[in-house]
Formats: sequence, structure tokens, C-alpha cells
Amino acid sequence: MLATPSRRSLVVILPAVLIAGWLLWQHWQGPELPGYRLEPRPLVQRVVASGEVDNQSVAQIGSEITGVIAARHVREGDPVKAGDLLLELRDDEQLARLREAEAALRQLIDSSRPQAQATLRDAQSNLQQLVRERERRETLFERKLLASEALEQARRAELAARVIRDRARLAAAAQAPGGSEEQVLRQRLEAARANLAKTRIHAEVDGIVQTRAVEPGDLVQPGRMLLEIARAGRREIILPLDEKNLAPVAIGQAAQVIADAYPLRAFAARVSFIAPSVDTARGTIDVHLDLEEPAELLRQGMTVSVNIETGHREQALVLPNDALRSRDGEHARVLRVRDGKVERVDVRLGLLGTALSEVLDGLQAGDRVLAAEAEEGRRVRLREQPIPTGVQD
Repeated sequence: MLATPSRRSLVVILPAVLIAGWLLWQHWQGPELPGYRLEPRPLVQRVVASGEVDNQSVAQIGSEITGVIAARHVREGDPVKAGDLLLELRDDEQLARLREAEAALRQLIDSSRPQAQATLRDAQSNLQQLVRERERRETLFERKLLASEALEQARRAELAARVIRDRARLAAAAQAPGGSEEQVLRQRLEAARANLAKTRIHAEVDGIVQTRAVEPGDLVQPGRMLLEIARAGRREIILPLDEKNLAPVAIGQAAQVIADAYPLRAFAARVSFIAPSVDTARGTIDVHLDLEEPAELLRQGMTVSVNIETGHREQALVLPNDALRSRDGEHARVLRVRDGKVERVDVRLGLLGTALSEVLDGLQAGDRVLAAEAEEGRRVRLREQPIPTGVQD
């Protein structure tokens, strides 16, 4: 009759003892805290930021002369080839100057040149006649048959005729084929043709019309931008990078560019330029990337996501950054759990990122580290969490 209550007591007391023992054991082991077990794995460090598509080279089209637009043959978005006609100016004045220059050259060839040659022949003939007359009078003077005054008159007449002959010779030479007057008129003709050609504005490069700031009837002057043409195949990416992420970025690093408009298409690019100064207002620095393949889909001003590969390790001991304590550049402290107790360890870091960091010294594969604060020497239980992917951003 007395055995039954004892068994009932044992049934009640034994679980309570076991639970109490288990609680004491858990208390002795310490609290359960999150952490990681280190293991080698491939590591790629990346810097990810947003940028926009820009044109590496834009040709600004203007007019070399003042004039009124007569016709416009292109608009924004039109593809053009070098030599294509873009704009026409009214050419009345230039045509008039061209016709004037052509008429002056024809007058030289058809009229002035023959007249100059005829004048030269007359001057030469007159000079020859006066030379003979002077020689005749000298002979008479030597024979005492002519007064000195008559001889002097003949000499003066010969001298005047010689001056006239020389002038006629110079005029004929200037108006001869290839002479100075013809060269001047031909240069004037070429200038008139060049000015007429300036009323036709052609594309100098292959590309796409980016902007236009002119319509038929507008008065244009030299120095005013009329059209902008983005050179074909010369697009680049402008990345306003936060200055705190600049350290691992270097010229020549590979990158991938994905436009918001085409999220399934990635374009290969490479860092080509890093601005020498920081925009103090925004705390950013401009990084330029050249596209390494044709990217006709990308338009000026498109928003893109850029993923720059700044470092790569085939195998690296990596640690999530939430496990780092007192981080200072390449150095940090971590809380390692060994034999159930917390100990502080100084480590040296390699590749650094906002998600993961490479551990070079201080830890080894298999070590367990905490992702939470704990007092050194305290007993804890580690609740292992998976380490994120090795791609850092």
C-alpha cells in the first residue's frame, strides 16, 4: 500500500531533477550566441554603384559664317555618316560673290590679258622706232649736221618710250597665265567657292544626332552650337562613386554594366579614368568606364548598375564583417570561441568589402568566431550561421 505513492513521487521528482540539471548545464555552458566557422572559399571583391551612360566624344556642329537656315535635314536620334548634309544656309550673297569672282577671271582671260599683250607690242614697236631715230640723230650730230638740242630730244623720247615699254611688260607679265593677277583672282574665286560651301553644313563623323538647337529661318552666327553628334561606338559610363569605396578601384579593372532598361543584358567594361578630385558637395568621385563591346542599346543618360571587380582570390579565408571588432584599416579584433570560452584575437585583413573580408593572419580554417559582443573568458555556445557568398559589394 505504501509503494504506490513512492513511485508517484519518483515520477514527479525525476523529470524535475533532469530539467534542473539540464538548466544548470546550459547555464554553465553560457548563452547561445550567433557566429561563424571559418573555411577557405573563392572570394571575389566587387564595388557596386549606379551610374549613367555618357558619350565619350560629342561633336558640336556650328556655322563658320553668319546666315539664315534654309533647310534642316536631321533631327534628334537620326544616325548620320561623315559627309551627310545636315543643314543648309541661304546662299544668295555667296552665289553673287562667286559669280563676281568668275566674271573677273573671265575678264582677265578674255579681255585684260589680250589688251596687255597688245599694249606691250605697241610699246616695244614704238621703242624700237625711237631707238632708230636716236641713232640717226647721233650720226647726224657727229657729222655736224644736227644741233645738240635735237639729239637730246630724241634721247628723252627714247627714255620715255623705254619706261612705257617696261610698264607694259610688267602689266603683261602680271596678267599672263599663272601671273600675279590671275593668282589673285583664282584665290578670290576659291574663297568665294569656300564661302558658298560653308552654306552647306555636313557631318564630320559617324554618329547619332544628340541634340538640335536650330530650325529653318533661324539666324546663326559663328560660335553658336547648332547640333550635337555623339560619335558612333564611343559611349562610356560615368560612375559617381562614394569616396569611401575608392580605395580598391584602379584603372584597368574589369566591370559589368547592366542598364535598368535591359536587366537581362550585361555589357563588359573596364575602368579607364578616375577623376583627380572629389566633389565635396556630394562626397563622390567620378570614375569613367569604357565599354569593350558595341552597345547600341545604351542611350545617352540611361541609368546603369556597375559591378567593378576590384580583387579576386581562388581560395581565401573569409569572415563576415559583422564578426569584426575594433576594425582599423587592415587590422581588427575578433571574438574566437575555443573550448567554449571567448578570447580576443588580433587579425590582419586582406581584401576588404562591406560584406566580407579576407583574413590573412590571426585565424585559421575551422576557427569559430562570434557575430555578437561577449566578455573575454566567458563561456558561450556558438550558434553557427552560414557565411554569405564570397562576392562583396
